[in-house]
Amino acid sequence: MSDESRILAGILFLSLVTVETGGLYLVKLWKDAAGATPFQIGFARAGHAHAAVLLVLGLLGLLYVDQSGLEGGWAWIARSGVPIAAILMPAGFFAASAGTGRTTPNGFIGLVFAGAGVMAVGLATLGVGLLIA
Repeated sequence: MSDESRILAGILFLSLVTVETGGLYLVKLWKDAAGATPFQIGFARAGHAHAAVLLVLGLLGLLYVDQSGLEGGWAWIARSGVPIAAILMPAGFFAASAGTGRTTPNGFIGLVFAGAGVMAVGLATLGVGLLIA
């Protein structure tokens, strides 16, 4: 495993610990919604789930980046696309639902779409790199 992938993997594994603690927030909402709307609870669940799944996908992708033969900026895009999405998308879900009594997303929902775009570019780069390796 390259040094770049090893270091990023370490960061992603530590990040999963923060996602785990975020699960405590969901349990709190489940036990006592504390004024949260069903929309806010749904977006909290979506943010938490996206964080965990994307971090695991990012870890898996690191193994393939090192096998793709991609170098330089291309390797960086392939290696970091999903981890960046793992930040942007959950942040979008949580921020878009912030505020007392909110029932629709605010402008921060754009972070979800930005994260999806970054992830698509990273995954496409990795996929092409693997096909031409």
